[in-house]
Amino acid sequence: MNSPIIQLEHINKQFKNKLAVSNLSLEIQPGSIVAILGPNGAGKTTTMKMLLGMSKPTSGKISVLGQSPNHQQVRQQIGVMLQDVSVIDGLTVREVIRMVHSYYRNPLPIDEIELLTGLSEIDLKRRAEKLSGGQKRSLNFALAMAGNPKLLFLDEPTVGMDSETRIHFWKQVRQLTQTGKTVLFTTHYLQEADEAADRIILFSEGRIIADGTPESLKSGLTKRILSFSAQHGMIPGESASPSDTQPDHNNANSPHIHIKAQIAMLPNVDQVEYRNGRWSLYTTDTDTLIRDVIQRQLPVRDIRIETGQLDDAYAELLATMKEEQ
Repeated sequence: MNSPIIQLEHINKQFKNKLAVSNLSLEIQPGSIVAILGPNGAGKTTTMKMLLGMSKPTSGKISVLGQSPNHQQVRQQIGVMLQDVSVIDGLTVREVIRMVHSYYRNPLPIDEIELLTGLSEIDLKRRAEKLSGGQKRSLNFALAMAGNPKLLFLDEPTVGMDSETRIHFWKQVRQLTQTGKTVLFTTHYLQEADEAADRIILFSEGRIIADGTPESLKSGLTKRILSFSAQHGMIPGESASPSDTQPDHNNANSPHIHIKAQIAMLPNVDQVEYRNGRWSLYTTDTDTLIRDVIQRQLPVRDIRIETGQLDDAYAELLATMKEEQ
């Protein structure tokens, strides 16, 4: 079995009267894509800086690639893309790439680095400071890969990227992990973590409050969603024209008013939403709710049970923590 590429043992980080990281222990295995999520002040950036050797823990032990984060061998085998977007003024993109390429003993070939930027030949010849914000981030990613690192640190990597560039970026990251590289990234985009990571670590107040695959975190939700479509004309005594597809909450005769009234009588329903022609009922007991819907002969079709989204899981975990304090 492979040794952990990152290992933290009982890490604490104190800033004057504030404990930014509290008794943090975790291991990250090679070849994985790991997302660290958390609100501002949760401790994720502090943890990242300690892993990079930019800050020392108050207590505890950190190992990166089997060494101290400050070890020269570690620095030659990691790539870093920080939040701040910066380039060297006065040089073309291609000149910047060649300069950074020269820093490493075993770098990627220059043409591969240029390909990672996703920039056109014209943009490669432009001065780096003339690039857009998203293009600069793409360049920073390519520069982080210049040394052909085993381990890649990405701090909010897609901020400022448009949707097309973001899709291209994560496609490249997934391809990198297929060659055995490991990626650790922080993000505020819950959907991005859900789609890109195979493991998510949720931080709050300097501690890990959840750690697992996106699927396992979402399956841990206490609330589920029972959704379905309802045909207006199927309700006894009601009819609706084919064009009546959206609820008219100001019309007491609207079929949606009667559907919602019947739904409101169902037990164990905490919240009701209507969106894009479907009703969504939030509940802690979908089995009982389905039986009630059938027994009451509600005019439903295309029933689905959903576990909710990652942001639901995160909000629920934070709410549980506050209740326990």
